[in-house]
Amino acid sequence: MYKFLIKRLLLMIPVLLGISMIIFTIISLTPGNPGKIILGELAEPEAVIAMNNKLGYYDPLPVKYLRYMANLLRGDFGDSYRSRGNVLIDIKLRLPVTLLLTTLITAIVAFTAIPMGVVSAVKKGSLLDNVGTIIALVLLAMPTFWLGLLLMLFFSLYLNLLPATGSDKLVNFILPSITIATCSIAQIMRMTRSSMLEVIRQDYIRTALAKGANDSVIIWRHAIRNALLPVVTTLGNNFGNILGNSIITETVFGMSGIGTFMLNGIRGKDIPVVMGSVMVLAFLFSVVTLIVDLSYGFIDPRIKAQYVRKV
Repeated sequence: MYKFLIKRLLLMIPVLLGISMIIFTIISLTPGNPGKIILGELAEPEAVIAMNNKLGYYDPLPVKYLRYMANLLRGDFGDSYRSRGNVLIDIKLRLPVTLLLTTLITAIVAFTAIPMGVVSAVKKGSLLDNVGTIIALVLLAMPTFWLGLLLMLFFSLYLNLLPATGSDKLVNFILPSITIATCSIAQIMRMTRSSMLEVIRQDYIRTALAKGANDSVIIWRHAIRNALLPVVTTLGNNFGNILGNSIITETVFGMSGIGTFMLNGIRGKDIPVVMGSVMVLAFLFSVVTLIVDLSYGFIDPRIKAQYVRKV
């Protein structure tokens, strides 16, 4: 088990390096002049050139990348071109907003979609199953940004119950969490239903039912564990997708998280801001993927036994 953990941690290194190389190349080749961004459009050309020389803007791309990565390994994320603030400090201030939003969405999805999917599979063909299937299809086809605007219009403008923008209080996270979780609930519900239908058709389930075992015990203690593996995988990927889509979510709802921070950096070709945000999000996604892989051993003892034999 420890060897597997160490192996996965080592595999994160080339993944993060590859991501950093791609993003740094793209953002460096896009039009823009950091000297003008810092000094303003009305700055003297000589001052702009001097600032660019100070930043190493005219150096070859490989040299700039290696210099950035060397600083990054020392914990130096650089300073923002626009605000001149330390990027690492800004990320630390904004990271809790993005993490809280993503965690709330994932929790809502897990505690809502999985029970709905299990019930829909157990009651296959019933009115409850048909209604759940229709609702899931409607939610999957509904654009997220459109649903968000509808919720803002209804709960904020008409009913004046929930704030439409901001991230200062926990109540500000309700509307964005519901908006993003809605589509994910439909996806995870369908996944859980399909996985459960496959499991409850297995011979050991039929044998347990034939012996008179309690239906609830069979479903919630035995069948659900075997059906959870693909669901947990999808949940982990969904967590990463939410992190990646935080730009849209935080922008629509006016939240001061990493997504908004990164979008402002992209608009102004603020390389330290964009690179710092991307690297933090990529690292978080890699950690979540590792946690998902490790959870397989706790869900299915057979997988854990394979880890033990390899050690």
